[in-house]
Amino acid sequence: MIGRLTGVLLSKQPPHLLLDVHGVGYEVEAPMSTFFRLPAAGETLTLHTHLVVREDAHLLFGFGSMAEKTLFRDLIKISGVGPKVALAVLSGVSVEEFWGTVRSGETGRLVKLPGIGKKTAERLVLEMRDRAGVTSAEGTVAGLPAVPFGALSEARAALASLGYKPAEVQRLSEAVYKEGMTTEAIIQEALKRALR
Repeated sequence: MIGRLTGVLLSKQPPHLLLDVHGVGYEVEAPMSTFFRLPAAGETLTLHTHLVVREDAHLLFGFGSMAEKTLFRDLIKISGVGPKVALAVLSGVSVEEFWGTVRSGETGRLVKLPGIGKKTAERLVLEMRDRAGVTSAEGTVAGLPAVPFGALSEARAALASLGYKPAEVQRLSEAVYKEGMTTEAIIQEALKRALR
């Protein structure tokens, strides 16, 4: 799996961009939310990536933030939502707006996005409700106080992605966190505590 790329941005023609990584040109598709933040051609760029392998193609998708990549991965797990629709969602609403829509149950905003009809919007809200707010633009977890993006918020997001509920994530992370701990140390200690 290709999880991240850092290289020189050669060209950008939405939704495609070409990234030169040590002489290898990677064709990457990205949502407009990422395109809006791209540097000029010729500058260095780092993208979080997700590789989709199909019988007829290998497709590489790139994102400017881990929150976008995580939401993309959550979206393509939903029946009837493929990578193109997931890119359309990320191009039309921010990560925070999407989770807010899911939490409120309002499908009107989603229906306005290309490829999203009423039934798909309702399915997204219904199936994503359990995960609503697991990640946000700042890397926070639903129901938890916002903390600056760093080791604690990354650890919380990782614990939530492992299936722990927000209350459990907060309890575990607060119980083990000490100033200066790395993300990995917080996760390891939290997992040890969860198994007690």
